[in-house]
Amino acid sequence: MEPQLKVSPADAVDGVATVVISNPAKRNAMTVAMWRALPELLAGLAADRDVRALVVTGEGATFCAGADISTLREPGDEQQSLAVRAEEALAAFPKPTLAAVRGYCVGGGSQLAAACDLRFAEEGALFGVTPSKLGIVYPSSSTRRLASLVGPSAAKYLLFSGELIDTERALRTGLVDEVLPAGELDKRVREFTRVLVSRSQLTQAAAKEFADGRTDRDAHWAEQARGSGDTAEGVAAFLERRAPRFTYGI
Repeated sequence: MEPQLKVSPADAVDGVATVVISNPAKRNAMTVAMWRALPELLAGLAADRDVRALVVTGEGATFCAGADISTLREPGDEQQSLAVRAEEALAAFPKPTLAAVRGYCVGGGSQLAAACDLRFAEEGALFGVTPSKLGIVYPSSSTRRLASLVGPSAAKYLLFSGELIDTERALRTGLVDEVLPAGELDKRVREFTRVLVSRSQLTQAAAKEFADGRTDRDAHWAEQARGSGDTAEGVAAFLERRAPRFTYGI
């Protein structure tokens, strides 16, 4: 089977699209072609009004074991540039994103997982940021994202050593948000993404920008809130003790 990114599109009912990293012969390592394809794929999903949340996961028992080392024969700057563009496209995805992690989440895999808004992992998953094992300078944007997620000290531990950490330590440092027993990850992801798609996309979009460091958009989001009707609907639903029917972005 050729290495590829598989997409399960969302529908108007569930609202959740899934991107599956598929290169099982190499523990779902990302090839140059896969890095190159990801931004365009994400742009298509972002433009789909049925998509209200995105799950990124790996084929089978592994999330992603990093970059396909055989493709490192490509010019180094090009390889890194493609990976950074893919990571930035994932980080900029306008709807909530969740990485569902099993097995190895290493190198470029950790880069992609860190670019998601949330990370749920199955017990036994292993995480590592491994450029020091290859003499590669980790991109500044990726380093800053990792440090903002786990703190400078934990980021330095991961980057300096290249050592793998287990789910207990990943949870403690903030690299993952939830750890699930074996066999429970898919169920929990389905449950949680149902929660995400039931909430206001207005709130989520503004919160995502603010949490990611945008400090110049208060007026924009205040205007969006005034025109959306979501606030009035949310308050009415609360008072009437019913589920809200938010319409922003739909």
